[in-house]
Amino acid sequence: MAEVQHIQLHVMESKAANSSTGPVSETSDFRPPRRINIIRWLRIVIYVIVGFSSSAAASLLTRLYYEKGGTSKWVGTLVQVVGFPILLLPCYFISRRKVIKPSGATTVETPAPSLLSLVCVYAYLGLLIAGNAFLFSVGFEYLTLSTLSLISASQLAFNAFFSYFLNSQKFTPFIINSVFLLTISSVTLVANSGSGKPPAVSDGKYVLGIICTLTATATGGLSLASQQMVFRKVLKRQSVKVVLDVAIYQSLVASIVLSIGFLASGEWKGLKREMEAYAPGKSAYINTLVWTAVNWQVSIFCGVALVFELSALWANVIGAVGVPIAPVIAMIVFHDKMNGLKGISMALALWGLLSYAYQQYLDERNLNGETKQHSVVSLSKSEA
Repeated sequence: MAEVQHIQLHVMESKAANSSTGPVSETSDFRPPRRINIIRWLRIVIYVIVGFSSSAAASLLTRLYYEKGGTSKWVGTLVQVVGFPILLLPCYFISRRKVIKPSGATTVETPAPSLLSLVCVYAYLGLLIAGNAFLFSVGFEYLTLSTLSLISASQLAFNAFFSYFLNSQKFTPFIINSVFLLTISSVTLVANSGSGKPPAVSDGKYVLGIICTLTATATGGLSLASQQMVFRKVLKRQSVKVVLDVAIYQSLVASIVLSIGFLASGEWKGLKREMEAYAPGKSAYINTLVWTAVNWQVSIFCGVALVFELSALWANVIGAVGVPIAPVIAMIVFHDKMNGLKGISMALALWGLLSYAYQQYLDERNLNGETKQHSVVSLSKSEA
């Protein structure tokens, strides 16, 4: 019996060490590998569904804020990061929960990072999402939601670039094809700067919106790649608590930085006037901002969780799922125009997404094949 347990432990450790889609577990588990894999992918599916739903809702509510009379870029920026207190309660309960280790499990002690390292990491990630939030708020103000969503698809190209340098991301023909198609999807819109321009927005502001959105996608790609590097090289721990910590502390830093900018800008003086002028009323104004903040924070948490479970590039691809769908939602809710150029851009984005998804499927299949082969070899050696 002890020999069988030793073989199983050896196989699972090898699988964790060779996996390129998730962090190495600190504690070896004696559950069957198939069950572990099913639970992990069930968790991933939940993150994908909740993350996409909250991101779509947050985008619609942010655009609604500007459509109905909101004018403050800083308010539109702050609501993207100030919702982090909703994560404090689950973080508290998880931190108090005692972890019951399986009988016979071995634990690899991972030294905790220093306080200085954590402060530097969270400050860096917080500054990135603060800049990302502000740039996107400019895009929300000057672009239609469908145009902004399609331009945001180029984030995959930026993320691939940064992942190559920060995380040694391997490029295959399918990944290159995906990055190329999603980049072209955005370039087709930028090349025709007059397509889908909102009413009462000048050409200069429209171009500014495109530039800010493209810059925001670059910082977003860098942020995701940096999160993966932090999980792999600094935190080195596997738990939901680690994911919550990253989501909370980076949002806390971003909230502090953006609050300083908001106060310095003087826009807070006009909040009462803006609330009174908001078309649906004061109550709707408050509800819009509150639910926008909640949905953005849930989206951020799910994004961090996907980086943790898979990789920065794959998490970005999941985010790109909304690219073909968001323009349709915007057309229904905000009556955005869906012209031929947007249709072509949407088709290219969907093609690029499917190309990358197929590469992920190949990676998982190859990994499972190598794990089974290693299991057979280890068993043969032990019997000999």
